[in-house]
Amino acid sequence: MLQTPSIKVATNTEMFQRMSEDMDINAGRIVDGTATLQSVGEEIFEKIIAVASGEQSVSEELDLDQDEFVPWQLGVVT
Repeated sequence: MLQTPSIKVATNTEMFQRMSEDMDINAGRIVDGTATLQSVGEEIFEKIIAVASGEQSVSEELDLDQDEFVPWQLGVVT
């Protein structure tokens, strides 16, 4: 089965801290004032390049595979 890695970007630091074991990048640092938009953008770009070159994302390290991102559920969901 073909698998596509997920790179997860937390939109705020509180979320990143709460879910740090399951997030790749904390973009909330922009709002916190501890990082610039440009530096976080570069970090995201570098992460995309690294993962495309074989580095594992957090989801891959956790062995979540195809269960990580499901844009729609087929069948009954309870």
